[in-house]
Amino acid sequence: MGIDDVVDRWHRYMAGDLPGGLEELLADDVVFHSPVVYTPQRGKEITVRYLEAASASLAGDDATGAGAFRYTKQVLAGDTAVLEFETSRHGTYVNGVDIIRCDDAGRIVEFRVMMRPLQAIHAVHEEMGRRLTAGA
Repeated sequence: MGIDDVVDRWHRYMAGDLPGGLEELLADDVVFHSPVVYTPQRGKEITVRYLEAASASLAGDDATGAGAFRYTKQVLAGDTAVLEFETSRHGTYVNGVDIIRCDDAGRIVEFRVMMRPLQAIHAVHEEMGRRLTAGA
């Protein structure tokens, strides 16, 4: 399995259409790099918590769908994918990239998120903090 398959399954997960969800996608020793947490988060359990909180936090807040989370570009090379996204959080434009690296078994071994502008990072950080605290 290559990065094409991993990205396809990631898109299916984001659409709510992947039986097994993140458990199926992530390697046990996956490393997650958050745009708001200094140290890498290691392991499947913590990565699932962060990715679920991030997915909910970045869903968007426009009832018409105009501000909803969407991937706008993707570049796949070797074992790595870069997926650019846009959304809106409480009226603040959010732009970022997910950098995903997989192993030969088709499991995500590294997931890195970068975001801009600074106001968006603050808004997403606040929302993720609420979600992570509530789920703890």
